[in-house]
Amino acid sequence: MKSNNLELQPKPERGRAPMRIDVATQATHINVEGRCRAVIEAVEPSVDQGAFSAKRVTGETVRIEADIFSDGHDLLSAVVEHRPCGGAWKEVPLSPMVNDRWSAEYTVDSEGPHEFKILAWVDHFRTWRSDLRKRADAGQDLSVEFQIGAAMVEEAASSAPSSSRAELAAFAGRIRAQSGADVRLSASLDERLAALMFAHAPRRHSVESAAPFTIWVDRPRARFSAWYELFPRSTGHGGKHGTLLDVIEQLDRVRSMGFDVLYLPPIHPIGRAFLKGKNNSLTSTPDDVGSPWAIGGAAGGHDAIHPQLGTLADFKKLVAEAHARGIEIALDLALQCSPDHPWVKQHPGWFRTRPDGTIQYAENPPKKYQDIYPFDFECDDWKNLWNEILAVVIGWVEKGVKIFRVDNPHTKPFRLWQ
Repeated sequence: MKSNNLELQPKPERGRAPMRIDVATQATHINVEGRCRAVIEAVEPSVDQGAFSAKRVTGETVRIEADIFSDGHDLLSAVVEHRPCGGAWKEVPLSPMVNDRWSAEYTVDSEGPHEFKILAWVDHFRTWRSDLRKRADAGQDLSVEFQIGAAMVEEAASSAPSSSRAELAAFAGRIRAQSGADVRLSASLDERLAALMFAHAPRRHSVESAAPFTIWVDRPRARFSAWYELFPRSTGHGGKHGTLLDVIEQLDRVRSMGFDVLYLPPIHPIGRAFLKGKNNSLTSTPDDVGSPWAIGGAAGGHDAIHPQLGTLADFKKLVAEAHARGIEIALDLALQCSPDHPWVKQHPGWFRTRPDGTIQYAENPPKKYQDIYPFDFECDDWKNLWNEILAVVIGWVEKGVKIFRVDNPHTKPFRLWQ
């Protein structure tokens, strides 16, 4: 060797380049728990991999499905843990279907947010029991197998609650007993023992779904209801403007037709600026009442009631009378303002201003709605705007309204509804 810089390489086999391993770049440790062998995938119900809550109503069955598999021939076990958020977890076993698909069902009985997660593990006792049956059918000696099984049962008994500890210990004794193989085999394959071991055997190296999946549980009326739309101002007698108290007189008729929701278009003050006349005419008379969707005027905005319709006390009476007949009042949530709405003066930045200094009114070309100003949901003060909208909704909820019809929801940001 004439040079200390000479790099020695093993002679390569014919047709194969020499393999070089740079030890300095190799991993020096493993960062995963390799003994967690179960895999959980394709969990349902799930909306966008859990980004949004699935929906159910009280009394409805939730069916959980997932792909659960592992390497090798060991048998798996899996459970669904579920609860109302903040409550105590309950457990339901998952059962295998076909092609690594597992399922379970449970019933939700309370409104509000719920969550569930899946746990899966290699079940060594279940695997031992399955193999034991095969060995017995083949006429093999089972003496060592009985010792293995008894040890697993004894381990489960050591950590089981007192209500099950003695029963597990008795099974372990029967499996270990130097009696006939048939007696020991019968104890090993007893279904009661299988249930006890599923409940109390250690679930070592179990795998849990990445994060709890959420389910929003509503009352049954959220899934289906029959709506009747009624303009309160059309319920007056003798050509007079109708009121909320006049609507009460219509409740029995609405109920007799099978409706359980009475939907009212906006009941708020109506602006006078650019007031539309009959048939959307730009020319109005003092007698024209305008569009209910041109919300806001001197009497208030989204949290107020049009003076011609009545008072807040009248509205509460209507809600109570409707509930007494099994009817709920649904209000229209129209996120827009008339030019006279208090917010236009208080928060002009909530609306889009045109180069000529005017506020952009609503359009759906070629249609024009000069009496309506849409919100600019991208404005700099958007957080205060959104919070004010939330306050309006909560305010009506506190007055007994639980159902809203949203006007043109597709023109509002997705994140607003989140």
